[in-house]
Amino acid sequence: MAKAPTSQHNPRRYAKPAEAAEYLGVTARTIRQMIADGRITGYRSGTRLVRVDLNEIDAAMRPFGGAA
Repeated sequence: MAKAPTSQHNPRRYAKPAEAAEYLGVTARTIRQMIADGRITGYRSGTRLVRVDLNEIDAAMRPFGGAA
């Protein structure tokens, strides 16, 4: 039986916007703006529950300056 494709080595790490903000050292408003701008994806369950994937936040970070 074939399995659906999943990422075994990099499972989703869901976090509340406030937790993601703390992870990045920014405000929850910044996380909401990143979702609105399309830089990261927000995941909703129901009308109020919103989560973000910390792996997507990591992937959204881009190096600059220096030897980048």
